[in-house]
Amino acid sequence: MARPYSLAFLTAPALTPPEAIRLAADTGYQFVGLRLVPNQAGAPQQHLIGLPDVLRATRAAMAETGVGVFDLEILRIGAGFRLDDCLPLLEVGAELGARAVLVAGDDPDRERLAAHYARLCEAAHGYGLSADLEFMPWTAVRDARDALDVVRRAGTPAGCGLLVDALHAARSTTRSEDLRALPHALLHYAQISDAPVRGPGAAPFSTEEMIHTARSERLLPGEGGIDLAGMFACLPDTLPVSVEIPNLARIPQEGQTRWARMALERSQACLSPLAVA
Repeated sequence: MARPYSLAFLTAPALTPPEAIRLAADTGYQFVGLRLVPNQAGAPQQHLIGLPDVLRATRAAMAETGVGVFDLEILRIGAGFRLDDCLPLLEVGAELGARAVLVAGDDPDRERLAAHYARLCEAAHGYGLSADLEFMPWTAVRDARDALDVVRRAGTPAGCGLLVDALHAARSTTRSEDLRALPHALLHYAQISDAPVRGPGAAPFSTEEMIHTARSERLLPGEGGIDLAGMFACLPDTLPVSVEIPNLARIPQEGQTRWARMALERSQACLSPLAVA
């Protein structure tokens, strides 16, 4: 079974949903990820919710190309979380046949976070989606152990999931044994990119540095120091991969099509020894 690849929003951040789908088809991806809710107020996003013409154009592009929508971004669970605020994204996810919604945990109250996450999972499951909790070292869910703890405190509800981003795994306190301990039933996809690493004894990356790299300066697989092959060897062999490689300086230099194609080719080359024949 071949491993499917998805073109993440941040790898092609200037495109509308129909444009992203056509670019994915032209460059060899099977899926796209769409950011229909910004990660913070005023941040870049793709506009589709509440726009029926864009929804129709997106579905037409999917039918024309055969490229599907894998995941939608982003739902953040803070102290003031309201499930009703999430419903428009879940509804459009069902209309697009998406598989997953990316979730960030921002509430430092672990029990409240877990309770809200359980409600979100139940709602997402009702729309045919999983709610995949992504750990990020600057959030309240800092590493793989934190993420698994939240899911278990939530009661491992239907629709729950865990998302491993290679960059966040490398820059958090996540260990290989933590990744191997993640139940495969909770893993629906993972994200790939590369970045510089610091050796033992070096000062850790600051929060500002981690956020800047994550949003603006990731590297193609093989250009940095993350042990991507070793990391993905801890995960299921055919786990779908979202290729998330924003680089605000290089994308304009390479051009959007070439960058998306290079990102896919480098990702496939990195993970091909792990592929199941």
